[in-house]
Amino acid sequence: MLASLPLFSGLPKTVIDAAVAELEWISLPGGSLLFESGAPADSVYFVVSGCLGAFGAGGELAGRIAAGETVGEMGLIVSRPRAATVRALRDSELARLSSGTFERVLLSHPEAILRLARLSVERLLEDRPPRRSAPAAPRTITVIPYDSSIDVSSLATGLVEALTRLGRVDLVGSTRAGHHSSQWFHEVESRNDYVVYVGEPSDTAWTQLCVRQADVLLLAARARDKAGPWSSLDRHVHAVQRAELLLLHEGSIVNGAAMRWGKALPGAPCHHLRTPSDLPRIVRLMTHRAVGLVLSGGGARGFAHLGVVRALRENGVPIDMAGGSSMGGILAAGVAADWSDRQLFERFRRSFVETNPLSDYTWPLVSLVSGRKVGQLLRRELGDVDIEDLPLPFFCVSSNLTSGRVAVHEHGPLWRWLRASVAIPGVLPPVFHGGEVFVDGGTMNNLPVDVMRAKNRGPVIGVDVGTDPTFTTDIEATEAPSFWNLFKRQRERRRRPNILQILWRSGMVNSTTATQERRGQSDLLLMPPLASLDLLDWKSFERAIEIGYRHACERLDAGVLDQLKIPHP
Repeated sequence: MLASLPLFSGLPKTVIDAAVAELEWISLPGGSLLFESGAPADSVYFVVSGCLGAFGAGGELAGRIAAGETVGEMGLIVSRPRAATVRALRDSELARLSSGTFERVLLSHPEAILRLARLSVERLLEDRPPRRSAPAAPRTITVIPYDSSIDVSSLATGLVEALTRLGRVDLVGSTRAGHHSSQWFHEVESRNDYVVYVGEPSDTAWTQLCVRQADVLLLAARARDKAGPWSSLDRHVHAVQRAELLLLHEGSIVNGAAMRWGKALPGAPCHHLRTPSDLPRIVRLMTHRAVGLVLSGGGARGFAHLGVVRALRENGVPIDMAGGSSMGGILAAGVAADWSDRQLFERFRRSFVETNPLSDYTWPLVSLVSGRKVGQLLRRELGDVDIEDLPLPFFCVSSNLTSGRVAVHEHGPLWRWLRASVAIPGVLPPVFHGGEVFVDGGTMNNLPVDVMRAKNRGPVIGVDVGTDPTFTTDIEATEAPSFWNLFKRQRERRRRPNILQILWRSGMVNSTTATQERRGQSDLLLMPPLASLDLLDWKSFERAIEIGYRHACERLDAGVLDQLKIPHP
């Protein structure tokens, strides 16, 4: 093992044999500290089995040190304190070489000195910390039931079946594992792409071991039950394992359950399990193979998103997360609500085509329309649900005029934050909440691909429908025409933008440059050709859908599916 490491590669066998003779063997339980940032560099460690994690100053996981890798050698070479805090991510076996032995064995051989010099120069030229394994998707999942009423065995079996679509999987329970050593667990994990451990509701020795072996903890609870603390986790440090909540529903989702259980696990992502058909999506989310769909704002052009969604589904591209800005946020909410293609079509036609949502004009004190119709249609179609109770993870963005920043909404009443996301300045009144003022998300971020990308759950598909150059005119004027001239020019069919179009375009123009930058953050970018459609042309509903559908079908060939690492249907 030593001969294969960069530190010893190419050195004579006598040097390697001398180092092996001086090694000290260490067992480090999962969650245990190896050394802290700033501590003296007094040893170099070789990971024989298990896995270590390097943590930054803020406690974030900066990298992994897997079996067969070293940690701590550069501190000895350059005589500097430890640059990071290192903990065991799971039960690990290490080999330690002290600084005294390091110097005596290596520095007494010319070949070793030359090797160390080369390694030091390479690191200095790179001007960055020693290379580590890039933060990887979880490979070991521990399922822990809240109480004994949950059939955790069936749940774990379902997870294994869903994981087999992604790679080799093994299921490990207390009966099978027995009293095996950490080397046995290391071998099981090495033979498989994923391992599912089945824990127990109480804080038993087996549950403690399962927690230590986990990259991620999946905490299963019945949505209707009273939420409470997880007794099996009280003794464990959550800086190492990521905890995610799995709420078990009986068919339909229990409104308010995510918020209620979330109070017992602050910050933990929540998955909703209604039927076994939800498990493949949950597995993709947990293993960073989920497909995130981001829809831009664009007024009536946003209907093209419905055609894109239909094309994605027909071509076997799963949509596991959804988010958007302005009109794209509303359409993405329908996707996150798990509406079928027919439901999406009928609901949005009813809300935007059969009635004009911007026809409730009012005295223009803060806006041209009152916003009542928009609020009513959002409540009618989406109900009084919280964002976190949607079947699919969802977010929308608005622009916080109080702070001058983009606001990302992942919690709270869905209708309210969608209403904020479409509050075009001057057209719809702002949403006032908590002493702050929120307006249309497109004002600052019309294509929030960056928000989805930051979640690190998998590939991101961005759909931009809002930037085609249609805002033009064929008149020459510096002032508003008189009533008679306006009537006359209307009869001449001249292209004069109206106040709604001007306000809408003014609200979006500042985000155009940022949108161009965010396009590049998409793994797949779709831009349906919508230059012939006006932002307020609600009657072009079916035409916009057809344009979006055809454009997406043309782009979704086999190569794109391979690029997104999506299995071919």
